[in-house]
Amino acid sequence: MRQVFAPHLFIGLCAIVKRAIDGVVKPVYIDTARRKGGANKGASATMAAETKETVKMHARPLSPHLQIYRPQFTSVLSITHRITGVALAVGTLLLVWWLAAAALGEAAYARVGGFIDSPIGLLLLFGWSLALFYHLGNGIRHLFWDAGRGFDLPTAEKSGYAVIAFALVATLAAWVIGLAVLGGR
Repeated sequence: MRQVFAPHLFIGLCAIVKRAIDGVVKPVYIDTARRKGGANKGASATMAAETKETVKMHARPLSPHLQIYRPQFTSVLSITHRITGVALAVGTLLLVWWLAAAALGEAAYARVGGFIDSPIGLLLLFGWSLALFYHLGNGIRHLFWDAGRGFDLPTAEKSGYAVIAFALVATLAAWVIGLAVLGGR
């Protein structure tokens, strides 16, 4: 059986990475017809891209970064979606701590309950619930995008504002209902 990841392909990938580090990225087109025939074990590559001089003539940045790039509303929402995903994963540790304390006994459960009832604990729970509802709303938005709907810019911006409104309203409603059921604070 033939190797899928041949050494010549590895050398070609290393060349691409080196060019990217040097600041000039040139796509490599491998002649697969010659490789399949077996006449040439090495890949013949044709370089086709702009050179440094061409890029300088057009005065385009090679790689925009945060100091010069103005973030768009949709990109900020996308980054926030990723951040809330991480926050939910980290916040789940508090839930695991609470469940483990419930299994360990009354003293451990009281200790965790004291932390959760503290201002820091309540702030963490509020942030976690806000992240939960934002991530839920934006996840539903992504499901519509997966179906091919809502990609035009006005709809994408409206759905972004709708996600933010949903997250705020749902978080406040959950806290008002939760505190009303628990007897208020």
